[in-house]
Amino acid sequence: MNPITSLVIYFTILIGPLITMISTNLMSMWVGLEMSLLAITPLLINKKNPRSTEAATKYFVTQATASMIILLAIIINYKQLGTWIFQQQTNSALLNITLIALAMKLGLAPFHFWLPEVTQGTSMFTGLILLTWQKIAPLSMLFQISHLLNPTITLMMALTSVFIGAWGGLNQTQTRKIMAYSSIAHMGWMTAILPYNPTLTLMNLSIYIILTIPMFMTLMLNNSTTMNSISLMWNKIPSTLFTILLILLSLGGLPPLTGFLPKWAIITELLKNNCLTVATLMAMMALLNLFFYTRLIYSTALTMFPTNNNSKMFPHHTNTNHNFILPTLIIISTLTLPLSPQLMT
Repeated sequence: MNPITSLVIYFTILIGPLITMISTNLMSMWVGLEMSLLAITPLLINKKNPRSTEAATKYFVTQATASMIILLAIIINYKQLGTWIFQQQTNSALLNITLIALAMKLGLAPFHFWLPEVTQGTSMFTGLILLTWQKIAPLSMLFQISHLLNPTITLMMALTSVFIGAWGGLNQTQTRKIMAYSSIAHMGWMTAILPYNPTLTLMNLSIYIILTIPMFMTLMLNNSTTMNSISLMWNKIPSTLFTILLILLSLGGLPPLTGFLPKWAIITELLKNNCLTVATLMAMMALLNLFFYTRLIYSTALTMFPTNNNSKMFPHHTNTNHNFILPTLIIISTLTLPLSPQLMT
């Protein structure tokens, strides 16, 4: 891709969610969402193969449909109230269809079907952008209208997402699909607490991004797209296996790692709001998530796949590029739990 074109695309990807975050006008928020959509589509199709073309088409059709629904709700709200913001007087049906459209953009269940396929059809780096930075704009819009949303619909959608994210990842061997189902489950946790304590949603999003970035960066060291390819990293970059083990356990929410903090805080807040059943079911599904992360660790780090003798001849240090940000991210993503009193306040 032309360097100038790449610069324009990445700058637009960067600026789109920022516009949505700082806007108080619904139309400006929608413009930020559209900038993100139009900028990432060329990256999805950059590999120039049928799989990436299919992924880009699925992504564009889904996101364009959601954008159309949001724009429809904004225009109808302006026609009824004469304002570009949602208020207490806004029709509940408009708020509900806006919630559904933003759920489509985030990949929340039952509108999650596009996310694993699109993530699988793109490169590792594009998948990283798709599962981290692209989530910020829709979630910031949900954050700004959280006090107007119907808690029952939001909780049902969140609970379904946690279930789908847990069950869907059980039979996966592709690392990008596993991370996609992990994203669906984490988005469910963020949405569950949105009507009660939106600040916890932002904290959960921040920790999720801090956990996902080093995971993808570690996988990109050896272009590990399957569980088999991860198991071969013991001979090339041995330290990465222990790194992947820690990050996966943190993603699953195992104490005393960083990923336990958002689950702990969200369950506590749900119990304060008399959501005992929802909190119990989400905790059970978190155990299921932790199960398939542990299974992935066992099959990659604790066992060795049959390989020919030539693979043992590979040099240990095949990657000479020293990444100085990865160790810092690994420490933050695994050892931040003692800072929880400061983060909670």
